[in-house]
Amino acid sequence: MGAVPSTPRWGSAAWSQDTAEYLIGTLVGEKSFPLASEYWQKLLELPLNLHWPAQRVHQACEAFAQNNCYTRHLAKILVHLGWCLQECVSTSTVTPSAFLKAFNATYISSVFLKYLIEDAKSDTFEELYLSIDESEVVPDSFSRDQNIPELVMHSMLSFIGKVDVSPKTYLLHHELLNFMVVAMSTQLLSGPSPGQKDVHPFVDAAMCQESSLVGSVVRKLLLNFIMQPSFSINAASYNMFEGNQTGVLQRVGSAAASFVLLPFSYLVGPSSEATRSPLADISLHVLLILIHYRKCVLEETVKDKITESATSDFLGKENTCFSENPYCKALEHARDIEFDRVDVEGNALSGPVVRLPFASLFDTLGKYLADESAVLLLYSLVHGNSDFLEYVLVRTDLDTLLMPLLETLYNASKRTSNQIYMVLIILLILSQDSSFNASVHKLILPNVPWYQERLLRQTSLGSLMVIILIRTVKYNLSKLRDVYLHTNCLATLANMAPHVHRLSAYASQRLVSLFDMLARKYTKLAELKNDRMHTDIGNSESTGDSIPEDTLTELHIYTDFLRIVLEILNAILTYALPRNPEVVYAIMHRQEVFQPFKNHPRFNELLENIFTVLDFFNSRMDAQSMDGEWSVEKVLQVIIINCRSWRSEGIKMFTQLRFTYEQESHPEEFFIPYVWQLVISRCGFNFNPRCINLFPVNHPVEDGHAGEELKQLQDAEKDGLAERAGLLEA
Repeated sequence: MGAVPSTPRWGSAAWSQDTAEYLIGTLVGEKSFPLASEYWQKLLELPLNLHWPAQRVHQACEAFAQNNCYTRHLAKILVHLGWCLQECVSTSTVTPSAFLKAFNATYISSVFLKYLIEDAKSDTFEELYLSIDESEVVPDSFSRDQNIPELVMHSMLSFIGKVDVSPKTYLLHHELLNFMVVAMSTQLLSGPSPGQKDVHPFVDAAMCQESSLVGSVVRKLLLNFIMQPSFSINAASYNMFEGNQTGVLQRVGSAAASFVLLPFSYLVGPSSEATRSPLADISLHVLLILIHYRKCVLEETVKDKITESATSDFLGKENTCFSENPYCKALEHARDIEFDRVDVEGNALSGPVVRLPFASLFDTLGKYLADESAVLLLYSLVHGNSDFLEYVLVRTDLDTLLMPLLETLYNASKRTSNQIYMVLIILLILSQDSSFNASVHKLILPNVPWYQERLLRQTSLGSLMVIILIRTVKYNLSKLRDVYLHTNCLATLANMAPHVHRLSAYASQRLVSLFDMLARKYTKLAELKNDRMHTDIGNSESTGDSIPEDTLTELHIYTDFLRIVLEILNAILTYALPRNPEVVYAIMHRQEVFQPFKNHPRFNELLENIFTVLDFFNSRMDAQSMDGEWSVEKVLQVIIINCRSWRSEGIKMFTQLRFTYEQESHPEEFFIPYVWQLVISRCGFNFNPRCINLFPVNHPVEDGHAGEELKQLQDAEKDGLAERAGLLEA
């Protein structure tokens, strides 16, 4: 009995023609099989129970890439994949073999497609050869002008949108979504700014589908996220693997294909062993890829001006626009399944409307907001879908969403800067609504278990928001020093200020201490500026420009920050003083911090009201005959009593600060790279880091465990969301 070579020639007769080894070897070999050949049925019907090492799989991928240009086997297996899925969708009673063929076709094509995308040298991905050679005979059922990516994506999206997730279809649903991630990963090879010449065959094909199919896919992906499907099944009871066919789950084991090689227990383990559904996770990430994709096109007026000599400089951002994204549109126009809203403005939507259970979506988001991808979905909903935003604002249990968001800010040092920005922008969007600002102060929290610095009992949700936002500002001041983060925090506080109700003692103290901290930083910068100016005056050879530009810029920034904090305090004292005795107490207790700025030309106007309040309550304190020492309780009691008699005649009224969030004109430059960073770090999708041009990669990935390593990807801070989170002060 002779030994079998470890790496036989691909397609060699050394293997039986009925074995998976032979069939895979033939697929990557030099021989081309016609589209109608029986070979394809054998390949897709045979359980794949190979145990190849990584090097062997890599050799197979290399051989496939070398021979695919004339065998066109990638195009052919994709056509068969489309046909298999059409069979699964079109018939009411699908046989287990139909699911098995679709499953195998999806997996096999994923492995080789990923390698070809990573290895692509051209921007148009010609190396994929996604067409059948004109000289080859094709069956009557196949049209030569058929666009293969469109065939595959239409069949795939039809299955996802129309076939329910069940124990019978769970693994195929999961594998199809894995394939979609692979097929759409061509974006990783492009730069962060989409261009007119970018070619993404599969994601562009997905964008061309009819609106009804797009709506059903968006709905199904969100339902997967909501329902978190997870089936406790095993191979013996799984209809798809009757008999001794469990080997299909022991597929090609390799680094090249590890992104779809999830352990059987992970895919279909008992629900008690896992709190997250793998299908829900991949559904969420595919949805994020789809809704944030942008196809760059030229405006018609610009096309007429372009000549053959037009330079790339002319084809800049200002001359481009983006075709409508149907998935983004479907998400933005989704409606609550429980509420059939009449469009009073007469803006009837064309095409079917996605109906979703907003209540279940709200609860599921609250449960999983510790995950960065769920935060991005919430942002996409509250920013894009006015109906869902309105639904959130009328909920009485706002703590369901806010508590995990605030906990994320509390643990800012363990989170990415992009995640912090997303949370802050969500809070800013919510704070634009006055009913929200009033509601958060009516909801009392029994305790806040994750807040370690102080025991918080019977604290309002609004007070906790103030505490956490101020804590975030202080953390940023000491660690990140990011002006955009400061602005977002202060903008939310400013929106909340006129509606503050019974702010807690701790939150009131934090608010005054925030002014003190910013004031001390401002004073140091002002002294540095004055010292430099005096030095210049004493130096006859001075050019007069020795004050660093950064110092002047920082001084200007802190001047603005101090003014915003003073505006916040003014808004509370002007519109809500009788309801906030603790704020008055905190200002009185630290009144010396305001004194140095009383005559400052940039602050004196805003400080007038604060000193008016101080004069009023100080005089009431002086009028009290007091035996013994003043205690906190006695002072507070005097403040509460005199709050009732407070009249605001002496208060100068200022226009309320109101900040709103508005996306920058090119948000895709942040969101597309950000989504793919999340996909790579959370979906186990292993892509060659040397091939990634979409975002900077600091650490190469050496195995399938991409999550921990890619968490250290360089965050797009000042070049990312920060500059695109347009804050408009109205």
